[in-house]
Amino acid sequence: MASHNDTVVVFFGATAGANGVKLGSDERELILLVWQIVDLQNKKVGKLHRCLVKPDSLELTEQCKEDTGLNLDDISKAEPLDDILQQFHQSVSSELKLLGRSSFTLCTDGPLLIRQVFHPEASNKNLVLPDCFYSFVDLRKELHKCCPNSGSAQDHTLSSMAEYLNIPTENTETSAGVWEVKTMATIVLRLLSEPHNHKFTDFETVKYKFETGACRKSEAVDSETVIRARGLPWQSSDQDIARFFKGLNIAKGGVALCLNAQGRRNGEALVRFVNPEHRDLALERHKHHMGSRYIEVYKATGEEFLKIAGGTSNEVAQFLSKENQVIIRMRGLPFTATAEEVLSFLGPDCPVTDDKEGLLFVKYPDGRPAGDAFVLFACEEYAQNAIKKHREILGKRYIELFRSTAAEVQQVLNRYMSTPLISTLPPPMLPVIPQPFIMTGPARDCVRLRGLPYTATIEDILEFMAEFTVDIKPHGVHMVLNQQGRPSGDAFIQMKSAERSFLVAQKCHKKMMKDRYVEVFQCSGEEMSFVLMGGTLNRSGLSPPPCKLPCLSPPGYAFQTAATVIPEAALYQPQALLASPRTPQHPAPTAPPAITYYSTQAHANMSMNMNYTAYYPSPPVSPTTVGYFAGPHSSMVAAQASPSAMLPQPGALVRMQGLPYNTGVKEILSFFQGYQLHPDSVLVLYNFSGQCSGEALVTFPNVDTAKQAVAERSERTLAGRYINLFVV
Repeated sequence: MASHNDTVVVFFGATAGANGVKLGSDERELILLVWQIVDLQNKKVGKLHRCLVKPDSLELTEQCKEDTGLNLDDISKAEPLDDILQQFHQSVSSELKLLGRSSFTLCTDGPLLIRQVFHPEASNKNLVLPDCFYSFVDLRKELHKCCPNSGSAQDHTLSSMAEYLNIPTENTETSAGVWEVKTMATIVLRLLSEPHNHKFTDFETVKYKFETGACRKSEAVDSETVIRARGLPWQSSDQDIARFFKGLNIAKGGVALCLNAQGRRNGEALVRFVNPEHRDLALERHKHHMGSRYIEVYKATGEEFLKIAGGTSNEVAQFLSKENQVIIRMRGLPFTATAEEVLSFLGPDCPVTDDKEGLLFVKYPDGRPAGDAFVLFACEEYAQNAIKKHREILGKRYIELFRSTAAEVQQVLNRYMSTPLISTLPPPMLPVIPQPFIMTGPARDCVRLRGLPYTATIEDILEFMAEFTVDIKPHGVHMVLNQQGRPSGDAFIQMKSAERSFLVAQKCHKKMMKDRYVEVFQCSGEEMSFVLMGGTLNRSGLSPPPCKLPCLSPPGYAFQTAATVIPEAALYQPQALLASPRTPQHPAPTAPPAITYYSTQAHANMSMNMNYTAYYPSPPVSPTTVGYFAGPHSSMVAAQASPSAMLPQPGALVRMQGLPYNTGVKEILSFFQGYQLHPDSVLVLYNFSGQCSGEALVTFPNVDTAKQAVAERSERTLAGRYINLFVV
């Protein structure tokens, strides 16, 4: 039996949109296929076949009509792609049988038709392509191998290759695709003949599936092979991303999902390809769609990839050494959970690979559990059975389960084992905290929470406070951190009045949060300030900070409107948050305030005297905005200068998620057309890099209107993307 090296099928296709060098770049569907068998052994060609393909969307661009000469009437009468593929297979098989052969290799003019058209379209339509589409001959590269002096393979065109081999280039054919296939067949025969005597032995391949694997920080990663994808659905797995780039070969373990400051996915991923050619083809998929969302694709560097995906832990390397395993992340585990309890929770329907060896618990450097674990499963079926247990109870806590990746394992372990999720040390030029954050005085209008779970978030505290949440002052939640920069289990909350703080202490004392009871005490702003500055507060009274620094007392802080680096503790502008109006406790200043900075030396002195506790002010209304600026750096200065410039009116907040990254206030107002919103009621959120986070806050006059807007506009699209809405 002859091998597939003896037979090639020259193959040409056209789409309903861009063709030529931009083939497949606009996601348009295939509308034309032309092919012809070439017998390499006998140097003969077979019958030429030409088929029209009916796309799901009956629409042709003007450029397509001009290039192909086709119109809607032509393609509307054609058959769909899956039927055409069957015809192609039957036709080629019949001709091969006459030749006494059973296998062949496709031959195309460049990689675009196979990599950028067939595989993405088949993936979107859930079609299974025959094996022949996973190996092909790139005629341009074959000419370059045979004739290195002919020029770069990327610069070749069908006409230039024919001209180099002295083949007539005049196109006298009336049907699109016929001249192209005949010319390719002639080029193949010319390369087989004297003086070239070329052998077609090396084929381009398409990977059948994405291979998982670990990456070490010491590994060399070529920056010309890495891209950054933005706008991913938060639940996307590495397999979903590999499917988006179907047809292009991703390096082993080359998908790294990015996490935000809270350890959750932020809709971005870094992807590493096997070579620069595939990276360049990936860039052509900029703004292609994953479901209903378009994905932005940009260049990235090897350093960025290693920062996310690279690991140094031998324990992690050993865990990830078991290849071709499906990884599931478990979040919210009780700190006392054992391997036996986790295996029992998962049950017999989803056996873990190698039993306990397939579990990896996430821990802090001191050995304390973080409440996260990664689990290995041998197949997709077991993983899906595990995911069905999402939000089931283990102990007294519900457990979150979702698909994960090797890069996410590295990223999470690197983060927990090195720097804390909430940084304590500010930058060398330290802008101090604005006065509205902390109001001190003898009035007992604050409460202290003691014994919080170490994983407690601002959302957990607000849920714990229940109906008293509305009585919290703006930026009134202060998490106390220990000298390692991790939560100490304490928090202070500023209430609107001493009466409300007394009620909170009475109603919430020893109330359960997760699996722990929390003590709640009434205290004054002065006592709170002492603790936040490094002192201690216990039943025997108040102990002052190790070194009193009167100049650092919060009421003495002063501000001006100069631009500055803003630390995590000062991310929020008071005017950007929705809060009930309250009577000012101090007269308004008559002159513009000034910002106080500490030099590097002053910062060092301060850190020596403040390394016992630190505080983390957080807003009472939109706690999940941690990690986002309320505007780009340039606009934040203006916001400080004009406190009424952003969301001045009371009302109800609606949070928008999944926004396109170029969304502005105008687009959001159009989205809520009919609600008569003012531009000042829209707040677009930005991340630490000054880029749009894909989220925004919108103020409505009242809660009823906000709920109505959420009910009416949820899951509607904005610029082709579904928007999630909920009342904050």
